[in-house]
Amino acid sequence: MVKAIRVHETGGPEALLYEDVDLPAPGPGEVQIRQHAVGVNFIDVYFRTGAYAAPTKPFTPGNEGAGEVVALGAGVTEFKIGDRVAYPGVFGAYAEQRNIKAKDLVSLPANVSYDTAAAMMLKGLTAEYLLFRSYAVQPGDTILVHAAAGGVGLILCQWGRLLGATVIGTASSEDKAKLARDAGAHHTILYRSEDWVARVKEITDGKLCNVVYDGVGKATFPGSLDCLRPFGYFISFGSSSGPVEAFNIGLLAQKGSLYAQRPTLFNHLAVEGRLQEMAARLMDVVSSGKVKIAVNARYKLAEAAEAHRALEGRQTTGATVLLP
Repeated sequence: MVKAIRVHETGGPEALLYEDVDLPAPGPGEVQIRQHAVGVNFIDVYFRTGAYAAPTKPFTPGNEGAGEVVALGAGVTEFKIGDRVAYPGVFGAYAEQRNIKAKDLVSLPANVSYDTAAAMMLKGLTAEYLLFRSYAVQPGDTILVHAAAGGVGLILCQWGRLLGATVIGTASSEDKAKLARDAGAHHTILYRSEDWVARVKEITDGKLCNVVYDGVGKATFPGSLDCLRPFGYFISFGSSSGPVEAFNIGLLAQKGSLYAQRPTLFNHLAVEGRLQEMAARLMDVVSSGKVKIAVNARYKLAEAAEAHRALEGRQTTGATVLLP
């Protein structure tokens, strides 16, 4: 028996129950890992509330974690007992131990901590595809990052600047704006007290941005389109304020022949070999110290409900992890 968080009926944070569960031996092609840290993300909230349908009920939420290999299933040759590993995008992370397919794991360098790895797999790989695949950021580009003090936002600020872009970040408070600037944002905008579209125009001398990275959704659309230069990219990768509602696609033509995307990390991970390719780039930039992962909140696994309340209440910055 191991401890895990389970949801029997979707609902509020109180739906996250700390329970004993049976864990069988790993099957063929599987690895059993003892988890040292588990990442907390808004997608976990969507599953808990029922906004996203879980594959079974009851279910264990969570989509990323890091730990050490404690048992191997038949046919596994990629790893050995004691190896340090991490993973993104595999449902069922809120647990002390779990089984996972070896192909879904990546090796964890010795100088990347378990906390850092659990905090960065979903967020860091999301930043990787946003900066290199959804739109390939080039030196001299100007990028707008919404929720710049959030988990993905802080990585985008650092990595975007490293790539030679001018980074503009929006935030809800001066404290969060300072976090974004410390992470690499050249300019920050307090979206609650400033006309952020006008400020973008002012900062860029009317030239606007090459790309807007928007994980906020409803509250920042369609204003984000007005921050883009002709042929610019609006990339919606989350909806913390609610989803972007249906709109007339002609709006993209009116505002400058814009491109609009709604990518997901899971589509990228479904491409054979891409996890290893993306993770190698992420591990390299983090292990070198060029991009730092801010783990600003840690909770015990049993305190998952408290962690969700803080996340939904916009009380968090950077990443939050659970410690089994």
